[in-house]
Amino acid sequence: MTLAAPDFLQPLLAKPVAVLGAGVSGRAVAELLGLLGARAVLFDEKGGEGVAVDFGSAAQAHRLVVFSPGFAPEHPWLAAARAAGATCLGELDFASLFWPGRVLAITGTNGKTTLAEFLTHALRSTGRDARAAGNIGHPLSQLVAEGNGDRANAIAVCEVSSFQAETLKYFRADAVLWTNFAEDHLERHGTMENYFAAKWNLVARAVPGTVFAGSSAVRFAEKSGRAFPPGAAVASEARPADSGLAGTPFAGYPQRENFLLAAAWWRSEQLSPEALLAAARSFRLGPHRLARVAEHDGVVYWNDSKATNFHAVEGALANFSRPVLLIAGGKGKGGNLASFVSRIAPRVKFAFLLGETREALAAACATYGVACTLCSTLAEAVERSAAAAAPGDHVLLSPGFASFDMFRSYEDRGAQFERHVNNLGTTVVFR
Repeated sequence: MTLAAPDFLQPLLAKPVAVLGAGVSGRAVAELLGLLGARAVLFDEKGGEGVAVDFGSAAQAHRLVVFSPGFAPEHPWLAAARAAGATCLGELDFASLFWPGRVLAITGTNGKTTLAEFLTHALRSTGRDARAAGNIGHPLSQLVAEGNGDRANAIAVCEVSSFQAETLKYFRADAVLWTNFAEDHLERHGTMENYFAAKWNLVARAVPGTVFAGSSAVRFAEKSGRAFPPGAAVASEARPADSGLAGTPFAGYPQRENFLLAAAWWRSEQLSPEALLAAARSFRLGPHRLARVAEHDGVVYWNDSKATNFHAVEGALANFSRPVLLIAGGKGKGGNLASFVSRIAPRVKFAFLLGETREALAAACATYGVACTLCSTLAEAVERSAAAAAPGDHVLLSPGFASFDMFRSYEDRGAQFERHVNNLGTTVVFR
């Protein structure tokens, strides 16, 4: 595979390129740079084999710096790079310079992974070459480096987080789908306005007339004095049931919102609505998304570990006709915790609280009359919930926070939850 760098980039590749972050996206950038004939130097504060841990003293040696999404714009290493006169590009931005096909960008507080997976599935079912990339776990740099097939006719269905969107300079999407907008990532962005502005950078860089936005995103745009392009608004909330979606993952909310956004874009492409419905019938949700795990002694256990913000928890709770036993807590991401608890209080029979935020959650629960107990481990939370539950109850893991205080990822958290649930018949339950 032959790759050619844009003219402005070629002189920057003459010196070693600093790659900040040695995770999945950083390694993908290094591979892509190798295909360009450039030398990559990996930097990561955690170290690792072949990885430098001190970028500050090396900043002068690099004219180009490519950074992973975990690096906030004000990170000291990026400040040092800018002070040294280096050009700084996020991984997604850098990779987009080499992707010759179309780009369909998916963003939103919740639902973006599922929507990206579904549209990739739907497009492939019609014979189109669609490839999921971006924040979904497959960096665009990796997709470019793979180089298989006729990429000029391929569609990169690219999940884009606010962390990726906020620093974009060159990335342009052929279409942007924005599922929804709610409180999240305030530990990074500080305010809801800043969080919205980070995502709005995608809209500003989209091809005119190809933006589709759910109701909550449109409302916040109006509140902040912005306007989506004409025709962008998709009435995505509280829509009447659609018999055509019965038996699919999109029959009810919150997944219904994803289908409505997909359908709006699908119509704009003049693709067959019957083909989209057929794809919905054959589509399966990824793991850890409000998945029924097991039933023990008349109690049903649900894994919604991917719910890492308040909006996702509220969406999950709306699916139950009676208050649930909720397992929640984790690594804080900012936001109004008390307001969150006040909203969910009527839907929670008892809360089992974990992780970094458990004390603050307990205080809010006391304020709003939610019975709760603090748990040291997820195993304890599962066992205590089993002891407290009665036949007909539902135990829901829907944490509302990031997993990194106690787990490797939300996948790890969900997998451990399922193991503990499946072991309930053989473990000693707290009494």
